[in-house]
Order: sequence, then C-alpha cells, then structure tokens
Amino acid sequence: MKLDFYYHNPTKIYFGKTALEHLPAELANYGDTVLLVYGKGSVKKSGLYDEITAVLQKAGKTVVELSGIKSNPTYTQMLEGARLVREHQVHLILAVGGGSVIDCAKGISLSAYCKGDPWERYWVNFEDVDNEIVPVGAVLTMAGTGSEMNGGSVITNEEKMLKNGRVYPPEVYPKFSILNPEYTYTVPKYQMVSGIFDTMSHLMEQYFSGTDDNTTDYLIEGVMRSLIHSARIALKNPEDYEARSNIMWCAAIGLNTVTGLAKEQDWEVHMIEHQLGAYTDCAHGAGLAAISIPYYKYISPYGLDKFVRFANNVWEIPTDTMTKEDAANAGIEKLTAFIEELGLPQTLRELGATEAMLPLIANSTVQGGGYKHMTADDILNVLKACY
Repeated sequence: MKLDFYYHNPTKIYFGKTALEHLPAELANYGDTVLLVYGKGSVKKSGLYDEITAVLQKAGKTVVELSGIKSNPTYTQMLEGARLVREHQVHLILAVGGGSVIDCAKGISLSAYCKGDPWERYWVNFEDVDNEIVPVGAVLTMAGTGSEMNGGSVITNEEKMLKNGRVYPPEVYPKFSILNPEYTYTVPKYQMVSGIFDTMSHLMEQYFSGTDDNTTDYLIEGVMRSLIHSARIALKNPEDYEARSNIMWCAAIGLNTVTGLAKEQDWEVHMIEHQLGAYTDCAHGAGLAAISIPYYKYISPYGLDKFVRFANNVWEIPTDTMTKEDAANAGIEKLTAFIEELGLPQTLRELGATEAMLPLIANSTVQGGGYKHMTADDILNVLKACY
C-alpha cells in the first residue's frame, strides 16, 4: 500500500432483526424535537412509519415531518428541510428510507445554519463547513448507496440542471444507522437490483485504479464476489434473509471508505451518471449499469493488468492461456451478463435520454478518471456507445 491515509468512521451500526430496539436509547442522546424525513409513502404502506412514530412518541419527542423526498433529492426539498430545522429548532434529523432520503437529510443538516448559499459554498466551491451541523440518524429501507455509513450527499439542482455530490468529513456522517434487512423486502425488484448494481459500481470505481499490491483490492474482490453470489439468490427469493443481509452489508462496506483506503480511485462512471440523472431523473443504479460497460471497454486498454485480475479473481475466468486483451474483455463480458441477469437497462434510450442530451451531459460532467483522464470528448464517445 503506497498511499498514506486517514480513517475515521463514527457511525454506530445496529444490524439485524432487532436493530430498531436500539432507537429509544439513541433518541435519549438528543433534544426534544426531531425532523422525520422520508420518501413518497412506502414507509407508511409497510407499517414502518407507525413503528417509528410510536417510538418517537414514547420517547416524548416533538416530531416535524418532511415527506416526499425524490429518488434524486432536489435542492428545493433540501432547503425546505433546512427551513423546518431553523423554524422548529430541530435537535435530530431522522432519515427513514434509502440513500436518497439519507443524502437529503445530511444536506439539510449542514445547510440549515449555513451563512450564504449552501449550493455554491458546499456543493460547487467545496468550502469547509464552518457552521453548526445538526445530527442525523438513519433507518435504512433500501440497500445500495452506502449513505448510511458515510458523509456523501448527492443533490440535484433542478434550476441549474446539475446533480452534484460531495463526500463530507466524519462530522456529517449519520451518528447511528439502523439496518434491518427485513425492511428491504418491500422494495420493488427494480429498486432492489438498482441498489445492487450501485454497490457493484462503488466497488469498481475504487478497484479500477492503481498498479500497486494493495490489501484494499483484495477486500474489494471479496465483497464483489459476495455481492454477486447473494444477488443471484435474492433474484430467486427476495425474502431470503441471509442474501438480503449480505447485500445490505456489502452496500455499507462498499462506500464506508474502507474499500477506498490507499486507493487513487476513479468515479468517472458516477460523474457521468449524475448528469444523466439531472437530465432524465433515472434510477441511479440503472444509469450506472447503462454507462459502465462502454466506459470500461473504453478505459481497459490503459489498465489491462487490473482488468485481467478482475476477470480472474472476481469472475473466476482462467486467464493463463489468454492474451491480456482477451482476458480483460472476458471479464467485461461477464459483467455485461450480470447486468442482463439483474434485468437492468443497457442503453441510455431505455432511461429516457435523447441524442440531443448527450453533448449537454458530456459538457456538464465533472472530468476525471482512473487509468485514463477523461475529457469532454471522451465522455461524449462513451455516451454515444451507451446510446
């Protein structure tokens, strides 16, 4: 491992069927007023909303609600949450839902007392957060983003047609997260598989970089193998507890920064998808699936050894008698087959993108990359291959 690193993850994880039993003890650590943030109503249909509000009521909390958070949370929604925090002097923001809800809650937490425009200061100029941060707790209902155990917050500014993400320092991480795999059973199949591929993409973004012998790469390979194995079981039986628990933990590990330690990292697939999402409002994991294969075919010549290793160690392809190019392509073909197995889209047309959008997406995408630095022209080439 060649790169120095600092690691601190302050999030407490309560995992398993009894995880919610720890919520009362956590609530006791905060003041009287809680902002309850959730999505479009699935938590009410599942009965989880009633369970949580009963716990809040028993704990004597005053509850303020912000509902209807979109799958791509908007800056407008985030600002409304910030207004509620100030108006009601909220002591804890409790996010109940998937990564979008948790991302929005974190955005609210650091924006409520921001001096100036939070978007420009924190999501565009990446300034240090110099104001009070309201604590966040989470009850996770969809596995995929890893937002339950990190400082990431991806917000869509609809007015500017920008979907920007930033990883904030540990002060912004959820103070605690409750992870009961049973809460993910009610998620529709499309969202389940989108979350699975989001996790896979997080792992690949960190994996496809560097040439050193890095312990982190071995960890990533193991998590990818576990994810693929459990995904196949969950596709056949969505209520297989062991499979869903493995998927949920893979998602948390995949972006709690452990699998990025001492890694250069890539993240260009995510940067492209963010702008695709700004224009189409597509499911994040589905967008990643459509972009990944053309992108990895585009960059694999620049990082052949890692792609050969991916084929061998993740997909168990015997590569000894193959050329590096053939081995790399064989691994990418296995990834293609996995996307097909999940039933995810493989073209941008399926996600609502038009040909006219492609240069707009390319020109507004944050440029970067791992084995190859991507220019706007490179990104447009990938988008055309995805279309």
